[in-house]
Amino acid sequence: MTQTAILPDLLTLTGAVIAPAEAVLASAKAKLRDLVSEGERVSAALLEQNQAAAHGLSWLATYVEALRQMQAWAGRLSDAGRFGEVEQLIHQIAFGEYLAQIQGGIPMSQGEIVRLSDLGLSPVDIAPLANDAAATLVAAGNTPAARRRLVDLMLERAAEITVGATGLEDELEMIREQFRRFALDKVEPFAHEWHLKDELIPMEIIEELAEMGVFGLTIPENLGGLGLSKASMVVVSEELSRGYIGVGSLGTRSEIAAELILAGGTDAQKDHWLPKIASGEILPTAVFTEPNTGSDLGSLRTRAVKNADGDYEVTGNKTWITHAARTHVMTLLARTDPATDNYKGLSMFLAEKIPGTDETPFPTPGMTGGEIEVLGYRGMKEYELGFDGFKVKGENLLGGEEGNGFKQLMQTFESARIQTAARAIGVAQSALDIAMQYAQDRKQFGKSLIAFPRVADKLAMMAVEIMIARQLTYYSAWQKDHDKRCDLEAGMAKLLGARVAWAAADNGLQIHGGNGFALEYKISRVLCDARILNIFEGAAEIQAQVIARRLLG
Repeated sequence: MTQTAILPDLLTLTGAVIAPAEAVLASAKAKLRDLVSEGERVSAALLEQNQAAAHGLSWLATYVEALRQMQAWAGRLSDAGRFGEVEQLIHQIAFGEYLAQIQGGIPMSQGEIVRLSDLGLSPVDIAPLANDAAATLVAAGNTPAARRRLVDLMLERAAEITVGATGLEDELEMIREQFRRFALDKVEPFAHEWHLKDELIPMEIIEELAEMGVFGLTIPENLGGLGLSKASMVVVSEELSRGYIGVGSLGTRSEIAAELILAGGTDAQKDHWLPKIASGEILPTAVFTEPNTGSDLGSLRTRAVKNADGDYEVTGNKTWITHAARTHVMTLLARTDPATDNYKGLSMFLAEKIPGTDETPFPTPGMTGGEIEVLGYRGMKEYELGFDGFKVKGENLLGGEEGNGFKQLMQTFESARIQTAARAIGVAQSALDIAMQYAQDRKQFGKSLIAFPRVADKLAMMAVEIMIARQLTYYSAWQKDHDKRCDLEAGMAKLLGARVAWAAADNGLQIHGGNGFALEYKISRVLCDARILNIFEGAAEIQAQVIARRLLG
């Protein structure tokens, strides 16, 4: 062991476990495919019957992809001469911990651990991961000395924006710096008050974000946007969510609306709506979920009936609609074919509404709404909506053709989940920022909390897992930017990122002790905000199911 606890030939060691991990994953896929197949096809009934194993496969695949992307990250930094001590420690701890979890049990949640034997793997199937490199990393990768050294370096380099180099190009890091400054000046000092008072984010913040181009980041320049990459959207979402998840989420609805219109809209719809969305002139909201359907979108009952004039009247109920009151347009999913009871009869509308005020939140005829009081994620508010003869222009049927709504929505899920993974990274980073400062300031038994090994261990693992989730998210964004299918990678990034955010917030509150349970401390807000990440944009269980079907299909 070196003085800094870094293993010799680290990249060679970590590189030597990638192929064995992939081999174990391949064996798990083959075993599970045999278990849940009838003939040549995966059986939905058998998949549900073996749901724990299927979801365990998703987590195993996520871990293997995470290690693969960490190795790629480390290789790029090494080639650029930027693989310094902090990065080496993060890399080593990541491999030591995740390999140990693969071998001993991966936590899908606090009380659900998946083990390789649960996937039907025998000692022979697991044997590839019994090589010397894996044994060395598990035994000596994530050690108390390595974690302590990492935290000492974090203290020395507190002025740096991220713990370790992200591996992104300079242009994206300049964007990060810009939005980190904005969050520090305009968001962080006020976020906790907004949360405690359950206030909407001030319109001044939204207007400034619009001027900075947040709502048109990835919209093409010829349609009024900045024409930037999904990677830029990730960086912006990270840093704004680090300030406050509500602010980091303001762009989510614009991202969803823009994706829907770009992928499924007519030329006229693109020309009309996208410049207005990009400039922030209009604010959109997504109106999909219903009270009794949850994630089962194919069972939606809200109906849109076409009248003699070619317009539509919408009747039904929606719930968990974010930022519904003061927005101008809804991407509204409704059933246009009453003879169907599945996704085939759904259509998507760009349904215009009048922005509400505090006194009259829903002034549009045919539309009512009520606020849902929530633990966290408060800056835009959540609502239940009711529609009774609500009118939508026929020209606002997305794409001009009925029955394509579900397909159109599916096309947005990659970007939405990438953006949600980025928000999770930002929330996790916020928890680390707050906990790190508290651990330095708070004195117990004559010394700062950060001097105690278990406090330092928590901080070190936060930093490590944030980087793991970050690299997985960057990879999914890279795939999207290069026109590659990335629903699998985006799903994995969202699945892991949400767990990392919750762990960071929970551990951050634990470092605060009793004070963390007091509303006046910021970490209490971050804990509430982190909890939603495992639910929206695909609950963890749904996300694992989707990943499993892709892996086995």
